Amino acid sequence: MEEGAQLCEAARNGDTEKLKALILAGADVTYFDGEGLNPLMHAAKLGHADAVTALLEAGAPWNALSPSNLSAGDFAMEAGHEDAYDILLNAGIQAELVLGTIARREKKDGDSDGDYLEDRVSFSEDKLMDSNCKAVMMAWEHPLMEAHAKAVCSGGGHILNIGFGMGLVDTAIQKYSPASHTIVEAHPEVYQRMIRTGWAQKDNVNIIFGRWQDVLPQLKSYDGIFFDTYGEYYEDLREFHQHLPVLLKPGGIYSFFNGLCGGNAFFHVVYCHLVSLELQNLGYSTQFIPLPVKDCLGDEVWEGVKQKYWQLDTYYLPVCQSVDDTE
Repeated sequence: MEEGAQLCEAARNGDTEKLKALILAGADVTYFDGEGLNPLMHAAKLGHADAVTALLEAGAPWNALSPSNLSAGDFAMEAGHEDAYDILLNAGIQAELVLGTIARREKKDGDSDGDYLEDRVSFSEDKLMDSNCKAVMMAWEHPLMEAHAKAVCSGGGHILNIGFGMGLVDTAIQKYSPASHTIVEAHPEVYQRMIRTGWAQKDNVNIIFGRWQDVLPQLKSYDGIFFDTYGEYYEDLREFHQHLPVLLKPGGIYSFFNGLCGGNAFFHVVYCHLVSLELQNLGYSTQFIPLPVKDCLGDEVWEGVKQKYWQLDTYYLPVCQSVDDTE
């Protein structure tokens, strides 16, 4: 039996001593067997926490995927092996803090090619699409946007939304009659559609056209803020967070579209923890409210769409507030 196969067998058996001996002898921890699984996945699947630790310490990639798009963390999570899961979760968080290999350079749709703001878009009743048939926003998000609006409008006052899209969250925000409602939209066609459909005529609405990075001097301080841009990277979200202490009033509520790694459950959890830690360092606590979305996502929803940007059964809606105001 070759060393890689022996490594997988030792991982399945939880034989940590044999694992270490094989690794010391040069066995490849990145080896995939005939099932498409590596040693770390086998150890995680059966809950062998010590073996998981040994493999990670030897350089086994925490984010490798099986043919069914599952990572070791997914296997541990599905099987309910909490110790192995926690070890993998911490490994993922630490790796992403340092390296950012999953979503730091990933757009909402997972595509880093092209410039969305120069692209043509098309509107239909249930979706906003780019020229490559990738969805910018879809009607299935409606209940999520209602929940986001309820969160950011919970204190009333002045509300800011970054990214209009189909107008789902802004329509929901209007139901709460905020004192003012500022909308930043960067795409020229979306902006023109806003004008045609009367958003500029609403008494409490202020539309600012441009990239949020470019219009920051025009922004004020708000009681509630929502952020949902398309065609940007995770780094852009992190950059926006640096401005929260100025943009968000004390006691205000901030939320964002939490589409981070929406195609893999474990990666999504890693990034929920990661963004929570990064916001905590800025003085904010983050609560994630689970919203089931499985019933909203039948196959017919994605007809005509090139890529499913969300494939999970639960959406975790972030509600962020300054720490001093939550104690």
